[in-house]
Amino acid sequence: MQTDLTKDSVLRTMIRFSLPYLAAYFLQTLYGLADLFITGQFSGAETITAVSNGSQIMHFVTVMIVGLSVGTTVMIGHAVGGRNYEKTGKIIGNTISVFVVSALFMTVLLLFAARGIVQMMRTPAEAEEGMLVYIMICFAGIPFITAYNVIAAVFRGLGDSRTPMIFVLIACVLNIGLDYLFIGAFSMGAAGAAAATVTAQSVSVIMSLIMIMKRDTGIHMTMGDLRPERDVIGGFVRIGLPIACQDGFIQVSFLVITAIANSRGVEIAASVGIVEKIITFLFLVPSSVMSTISSAGAQAVGAGLYARARNILFTGMSMSVAVGLLFAVTFQFISEPVISVFTDNEEVIRYGSQYIRTYITDCVFAWIHFCFSGYFSCCGLSIWSFIHNACSIILVRIPGAYLASRLFPDTLYPMGMAAPAGSLLSVVICFAVYIFIQKKTRFGGPDNPSKR
Repeated sequence: MQTDLTKDSVLRTMIRFSLPYLAAYFLQTLYGLADLFITGQFSGAETITAVSNGSQIMHFVTVMIVGLSVGTTVMIGHAVGGRNYEKTGKIIGNTISVFVVSALFMTVLLLFAARGIVQMMRTPAEAEEGMLVYIMICFAGIPFITAYNVIAAVFRGLGDSRTPMIFVLIACVLNIGLDYLFIGAFSMGAAGAAAATVTAQSVSVIMSLIMIMKRDTGIHMTMGDLRPERDVIGGFVRIGLPIACQDGFIQVSFLVITAIANSRGVEIAASVGIVEKIITFLFLVPSSVMSTISSAGAQAVGAGLYARARNILFTGMSMSVAVGLLFAVTFQFISEPVISVFTDNEEVIRYGSQYIRTYITDCVFAWIHFCFSGYFSCCGLSIWSFIHNACSIILVRIPGAYLASRLFPDTLYPMGMAAPAGSLLSVVICFAVYIFIQKKTRFGGPDNPSKR
């Protein structure tokens, strides 16, 4: 079912679209949090490290898939905004063809590379085998991860963020139940956490396909739409590939920082793993706003409503910064209780509290550049999202974390500052690019509603 995101007020459109999106992101991230929480109740620091490191690898794979699917969402949004429904069917068909091949290739490649990935992460010896089993089981489930994200990308491009939320709700509830069964009752440890996640995702995809066949989306696709077309594939790859590379780069920085932490012992490794999970959870807010800007902004751009697209950007930015400031202040007072939810190890709680108190300030700076990334994507200029993130990671985030670990071996406070420092550089670059776009491209011009 299509939803026109170009007619209602910008604020109401943002809230109506972003809340189901936020709920879906929340539930999807709850997979990892549930795995880590339930593992912590039944296992020790070595299993927590195995699951936290393994779930970071899977998060890396997932965000790459999600990033590439943004190209589909934006192109569908442009087509729907311009009322070009025939092209919409071709975009959906070509997306299916490309992602089926990509999922199979990625699954085989990663299964062969699994042990090398564990070694590259410099995983503590106690956690190596647990992490290897975890990621191999999860790698086998990549086709289901891909299927869910392709289905979700299509619906969001059509302006429907509620249906993907239902899909992931089914998976989340099942995942938590299976976690308690596999990790608690069957004492399967890291393997149980992975098996629960893959099983839940599989059931969710099957049920979502059944739901799709029973609903009228308003878009009619033929078998001919599955035939690859250079212009269509080139369009969503041109938009989605920079986003995928950007998200991959961000996850690489997380993995490098995790490797740095792993070299400092299992307690610090566990504390950094827990904090990264919490940060990932908090970053659901800007992620949902960024995706809303991409989807609603794409329909606005497709309809020639360039001023509305700019309004969507700054409305989303205001929402994100307000919530980010609230988190940054609150976590100065609640760090220890939050970390202790995941473990009763006093050293892990102490190091984790240090790390998150400085890291949490990234909720302000990063959330600004997240919004800009959404705007660049809806304009078809997602390459700038990749550029500003690459500069941030290469010039500040990774070297900052490494130097902090060397210069301050007895505390994690300085290491936590690497992320917000990198995000500050991204913000500066984003504002400069935005000013350039407004002066030099059509996106800075007045609305052109005649395109409708």
